[in-house]
Amino acid sequence: MHTNEPPSLLIVEDDHDLAEMLSVAFRASGYAVTATAWGEQALCLAAENPPSLIVLDIVLPGIDGLEVSRRLRASHVTRHIPIIFLTERRGRRQRLEGLEAGVTDYITKPFDIVELELRVRNAVRRAASLRSANPVTGLPERERVFEQVEALTGQPPGERVLLVVTLRGLSTFREMYGFIAADDVLRLIGRTLQSAVVETGGEGSFCGHLDDDVFVLIGPASAHSTLERRITARLSGALELFYPVSDRGRHAHTTDRLALSIALATPPLRSPASRAELVRLLRAAPELVVVE
Repeated sequence: MHTNEPPSLLIVEDDHDLAEMLSVAFRASGYAVTATAWGEQALCLAAENPPSLIVLDIVLPGIDGLEVSRRLRASHVTRHIPIIFLTERRGRRQRLEGLEAGVTDYITKPFDIVELELRVRNAVRRAASLRSANPVTGLPERERVFEQVEALTGQPPGERVLLVVTLRGLSTFREMYGFIAADDVLRLIGRTLQSAVVETGGEGSFCGHLDDDVFVLIGPASAHSTLERRITARLSGALELFYPVSDRGRHAHTTDRLALSIALATPPLRSPASRAELVRLLRAAPELVVVE
């Protein structure tokens, strides 16, 4: 795994000089920094490549920092990113507004850059310790997945199988039926995949999240076909039951339905240059079967 990759910061600040000063200071401290002055762009950047932490001003052009924080917390992809508000506002009411919007910490201008760096460092460390397991399924998340896949690098071909299982239609289902119903789907998928990989490959097998809706399974290559059949048998038809009767079969309200795509990835022959490259390799794995 690429443990030496720096933590990443997203700075959302419309004061160009201040944003530049912060960017320079944090890059000098070893962070990978992206900056934007716009709340809408911050939401897109955070969703595309979730940073380790967001430094967020309240007063922004377009949507303000409070609304940005609320939207970040409403998304499964970004809800766990720590946020530090950086603002000129003072007083109890503004602090409470920030806390209600889901911020992790709060610092007012003018500020001590050393204090801000310490707050950022501590928040990043706390978040990293909490991200070791998915809060819905309890399965290990990206960091552990990277470690497990990297451990396959250079192993003789044919010893281990690497499956990438993608849950399609989850975003649409979540929009239609809410977070609680979507979490129920994730829990079922997580339990089913975990039990199937352990049953077919033993305790040394692995099941974790590459993303919220993407799972990585590792087991002995000899159990590949058995593992695929077991997942298919247990989940075929089960996902449709999460929909109400009025939204099934020919009465379905959308064509973007819950379905499970099982793909076969090739363990890397060399250590990938970055995590992004590793993610691309896994996501490009050829599909074997779709379970509906």
